[in-house]
Amino acid sequence: MRVFAAALGTESNSFGPVPTGWATFREALFEPADASLRSDNYFVQPLKAWRAAAAARGDDYVEGLATFAQPGGPTVQAVWEELRDQLLDQLRAALPVDAVLLNLHGAMVATGCDDCEGELVSRVRALVGPSTTIGVELDLHCHLTARLQAEADAIVLYKEYPHTDLAERAVELYAICADAAAGRTRPKIACYDCRMLGVWRTTDAPVRRIVERMQAMEREPGVLSVSLGHGFPWGDVAEVGAKALAVTDGDLQQARSLAAEIGAMLWAIRDSYATPMLSVAETVAALRDGSPGLTVVADVSDNAGGGAASDSTWILAALLEAGVGGIALGAFWDPVAVRLCAEAGEGSRLALRIGGKVGPMSGPPVDLEVTVRRVVENASQPFGDGRQPMGTAVLVEGDGLQLLLNGVRTQVFHPDAFTQAGVDFAALRGAVVKSAQHFHAGFAPLASRVLYAAAPGTMSPDMVALPLTRAARPLWPKVGDPYA
Repeated sequence: MRVFAAALGTESNSFGPVPTGWATFREALFEPADASLRSDNYFVQPLKAWRAAAAARGDDYVEGLATFAQPGGPTVQAVWEELRDQLLDQLRAALPVDAVLLNLHGAMVATGCDDCEGELVSRVRALVGPSTTIGVELDLHCHLTARLQAEADAIVLYKEYPHTDLAERAVELYAICADAAAGRTRPKIACYDCRMLGVWRTTDAPVRRIVERMQAMEREPGVLSVSLGHGFPWGDVAEVGAKALAVTDGDLQQARSLAAEIGAMLWAIRDSYATPMLSVAETVAALRDGSPGLTVVADVSDNAGGGAASDSTWILAALLEAGVGGIALGAFWDPVAVRLCAEAGEGSRLALRIGGKVGPMSGPPVDLEVTVRRVVENASQPFGDGRQPMGTAVLVEGDGLQLLLNGVRTQVFHPDAFTQAGVDFAALRGAVVKSAQHFHAGFAPLASRVLYAAAPGTMSPDMVALPLTRAARPLWPKVGDPYA
């Protein structure tokens, strides 16, 4: 079997203040070809799995473009078109192929295209024809559009949030597509529209049960894959919202039944499942209440992983005003402050203006006398089996707080983001991390409790208030019964 593989993606926040252009792709991940041989970026993990599967089977494997941009505002149309066309040119040069495997995100929006993945796969189909198998791997925070489903033979989503199963899902997709290309199976895709907006953490018991049910379904005869697309609520597009997906061997009715069952399970927990969200004042109270051990608070509204600026100061300013110390906060995306600290050097003391630079949701900048504790060039942090670049990372300390600043915008995935700069969590009472859930895998073992805060920000968890002007149908919880 001859296989062409590539990776192209980002997650587009329609309300995000940071445009997604060439620099954002290049600083996160941009490899024109064969990234699986030279990059440890987490978005490359499916390509590594596909290369290994091809080698084990003796397949002819051609790997094209691999690029990913830190989530932000919509991608500049000219950049999207250039990336799209580069991948298509590589595929054209590799023809004929038996299978095309694409690692995409699923929520990429350009300034002139609301469904980048659907458009890309449609163009791939036009190149390879109806007999070539097309398999797509997606982040579960995706828009499962009708166009994408119509053009792909198999679609597999991550099951876990935090995303710890990229490589595992890639192995699954390769096997499905290899069998389909050989004529051993006839994949059929069915999708159930849950008509829901929300954030569902697979570490929580009610959502865990849905994951376990999907895994059990996949052990049934004829079932190739079952996925739950949580959707990306901050994408103001027609097909936004949660959807369940099933892929079966030739039995479309079976696929429809499985997808509907998963959708019904999600609907059943709509009122009982909710993550308590602290206000800024409640966050300060929790961090000063004397609870033993380390309290970890996620600043979910300023999560760079969903397109926020990651420079908001609301919680920082409140902690300073309340005189609460013994807390590490970050990572603040502040290239200007990072540059000043790096110039001053480790051990220096200076007046530093921190954060609050990108827009109103960032809050006012904070002026603080700080000591530069550590400067880390080319910092990175683990994410699953890969790593995420942070640029230059700087740890500063002032008024009893330790602040992690970084030059390449990213959410916090792992405690190493802080510990590489010298933070000792055992000596602290708390940590405030700019992340929504990916931090959980690494921080939960260190924490006596994990809390979530909803400060002002681009990724506000208030689904009712989201101004989704382009959604094509009613969505819960904006309406009580979206099927009425």
